[in-house]
Amino acid sequence: MAYLAPAEFVTKMVDAGESKLLMSTRDTLIRSYMAGAILALAAAFAVSVTVNTGNALVGAMLFPVGFIMLYLMGFDLLTGVFTLAPLAVIDRRPGATWRGVLRNWGLVFVGNFAGALTVAVFMAIIFTFGFSEAPNAIGQKLGHIGEGRTLGYSAHGAAGMLTLFIRAVMCNWMVSTGVVAAMMSTSVSGKAIAMWMPITVFFYMGFEHSIVNMFLFPTGLMLGGKFTLMDYLIWNEIPTVVGNLVGGLTFVGATLYSTHYKTAPGRMVTGTAPTAARGTAPRATA
Repeated sequence: MAYLAPAEFVTKMVDAGESKLLMSTRDTLIRSYMAGAILALAAAFAVSVTVNTGNALVGAMLFPVGFIMLYLMGFDLLTGVFTLAPLAVIDRRPGATWRGVLRNWGLVFVGNFAGALTVAVFMAIIFTFGFSEAPNAIGQKLGHIGEGRTLGYSAHGAAGMLTLFIRAVMCNWMVSTGVVAAMMSTSVSGKAIAMWMPITVFFYMGFEHSIVNMFLFPTGLMLGGKFTLMDYLIWNEIPTVVGNLVGGLTFVGATLYSTHYKTAPGRMVTGTAPTAARGTAPRATA
């Protein structure tokens, strides 16, 4: 697989951020809707695998299939635009403004939520035979996930909120690393392999992903989970969105931009004459 050096793929990151800010409202909503739907389906798939095999690692290793599909089809997740869109403003690209960044984030959030909610309704119907019977084992698992990731945090108060926030930061550190890693290669296989590793880490470690949660929690509520909509918003979704923003922008976007796109001048060795660049011969003098 062809590999791009950091300076090359970071330039692609800035270009991608610019293109997302200039995208039409219609296309932004369509692409974000499909991204939310595909990621939600992948989450349902991973939970199903975990329940049926009893092995969480197997589910975590298969979950990236959905992430890879949506990336290759050019769809947008909120976690990705958190990292990429601000870079276009920081780089002062024409037409890139913070107002445009907020507009993009808002549209992608709405699209992701609508797509995830659509799949949540579909899965709730499947797991209950059209709400005609009690949820099956997978549906019960989804309900327990919602309880543990809301009431479980709230039971610990401020410490629980801090834990939730850190898990969200760590999540988008890994997820955005997967987005960027895909830009390192020009082949489909190279992109898939590069994305697979960090996405598996985030899912197995139980980090908090705002779009995955847009599926897990509405599904849990529809399947009888013992938590409320306000529990979901206050003790998961809102802190998770903030943590995802911080994690993606600081640990991935800002760091790569500052060191590979705006590289600082190299150190000068004092007391020595300037030398030719490595790999070149000194210029002959008459």
